[in-house]
Amino acid sequence: MNYKHNPQLTDRAKNLRKNMTKEEKHLWYDFLRNFPVRFIRQKVIDNYIVDFYCAKAGVVIELDGSQHYDEHGMRYDKIRTEKLKSRDLIVIHIPNNEINTNFEGACQYIENIVNTVLK
Repeated sequence: MNYKHNPQLTDRAKNLRKNMTKEEKHLWYDFLRNFPVRFIRQKVIDNYIVDFYCAKAGVVIELDGSQHYDEHGMRYDKIRTEKLKSRDLIVIHIPNNEINTNFEGACQYIENIVNTVLK
């Protein structure tokens, strides 16, 4: 699918790819980079930059750090998630502490969703 995006965010997305959080690096280098279905990092969709995106499955993965759990972060995430879902995307939110404490479970969760969508 082709999504409209804000070209002004392209440089920011490139910068975010170069400066991933430790949880993003862990998920990317230890799972998604070699996943059988292609994921890309820091994809611009509409006016948002999503952490990971799989076009074939229509799946967005967002890793949520502490800033996502204050009032402003939760409100922003709700609006963003609704907008992405309106594009028929499946949005997966995974807390950073899940990546740090239950990495295999988080990976299995992602794999199950992608496999279900592609059946």
